[in-house]
Amino acid sequence: MADGFTILDAMTDPALFGDQFGGPSFAGWRALLAAFYGLDLTDEDRALVASITGREEATPDTLRELWLAVGRRGGKSNVSALVAGFEAAFRDHRDRLSPGEWATVLLIAADRAQARTLMRYVRGLFENPMLRRMVVRETETGLELSNRCAIEIGTASFRSVRGYTLAAVVCDEIAFWQVEGASPDAEIIAALRPALATLDGRLVALSSPYARRGMLWETYRRHFGGESGRVLVAQAPSRTMNPTLPERVIEEAMREDPARAKAEYLAEFRTDIASLIAPELIEQATRPKPLELPPVRGERYVAFVDPAGGGADEFTLSIAHREGDAVVVDLVRGAHGSPAQIVEEYSSLLKRYELREVTGDRYAGRWPRDEFLRWGIRYEVSELDRSALYLELLAAMNSGRVELPPCPRLARQLQALERRTGRSGRDMVDHPPGGHDDRANALAGVAALVTAPRHFCRVAELRL
Repeated sequence: MADGFTILDAMTDPALFGDQFGGPSFAGWRALLAAFYGLDLTDEDRALVASITGREEATPDTLRELWLAVGRRGGKSNVSALVAGFEAAFRDHRDRLSPGEWATVLLIAADRAQARTLMRYVRGLFENPMLRRMVVRETETGLELSNRCAIEIGTASFRSVRGYTLAAVVCDEIAFWQVEGASPDAEIIAALRPALATLDGRLVALSSPYARRGMLWETYRRHFGGESGRVLVAQAPSRTMNPTLPERVIEEAMREDPARAKAEYLAEFRTDIASLIAPELIEQATRPKPLELPPVRGERYVAFVDPAGGGADEFTLSIAHREGDAVVVDLVRGAHGSPAQIVEEYSSLLKRYELREVTGDRYAGRWPRDEFLRWGIRYEVSELDRSALYLELLAAMNSGRVELPPCPRLARQLQALERRTGRSGRDMVDHPPGGHDDRANALAGVAALVTAPRHFCRVAELRL
């Protein structure tokens, strides 16, 4: 570090960030960061660090990874920016850089919007007169400094993080990284560690906790309270790290939804959430090819749609038929664009399978029914809600009675489905925060139709 200047110096120096980080509200963060950077701790700070890390012994100065499960409004974004700014401005790596090579401090978030929010915090720090003169270039995605270090934002993709020489990485809200329903955190961390090795850089991964899966949970399970010389794990409620958060906010959240509030404000990993379908089960059920089975004359088909009105959601359709006791899913399609045009396209496809009826949910009132009817397709409202459809699908897949098309997006959505136990004791199934289940929902709906004998009787009547 430049002239022995530490992160505590930066947090308390009135000429730098003392006004923001030097007060009592950031005392917990100062103690934790001092422990991570191997600095001396007061007895009070040592007791606090022990309470949130489970480590009674002094932390070594060889730590390079800090994993944080901290409640919401605990100050995570501010501290993320602080660590990024400190690592970029106060560590000089030029003696280990090749000609033309730059050190990079990378801020990774679930999506571009969240990453830009983090970058705004960083830009705010570099408005300080002492740091502003270091900025030689500002871009849409970051800052370039006079010491050949850049601060850049990135998104949760293991491909996009390769190729850097990294001085430090901040992984924001890592428990919620989702790409089409799949969590890429393990692949990203695996790609980051070699990129950090050249400059012996630090990795900080922080998030409000969520379900008991993913890299945050696995790292917590393996290292919380342990004696690793490289990995420090902390778990802290919101008010431990930010005592200015009103207690009433937490009390109100606890009354509304205790399980969620315990995760969001008390930093407890949720026990009421579990994956619905095991990846091996999905793999076993998936045929190698083709992606779509063509219609066969005389076969009885059923169809289910999950309408969407635009945006990030797909308007999806699935068609299936029965072979013995098995559900054979002929196709699952998804489309973006004009809902009216998609209905026209899907209606034409349904007629190729000699279908004059499709089932869906109550989305948008009568609009789907009226629109499909324009093209000669009757729209029936499903008797089962989304959770019930998924539980029916799970039962069919557990008994080996479902054949799935080889659609990677569908497989990822199925794998990401979560079963949650509500306060009433009823199981609910849905996609995780930030995920999608449009294709999975259409699949579950069509599978339920195939296994309902009375529906096949109605299909036969319609053909007659």
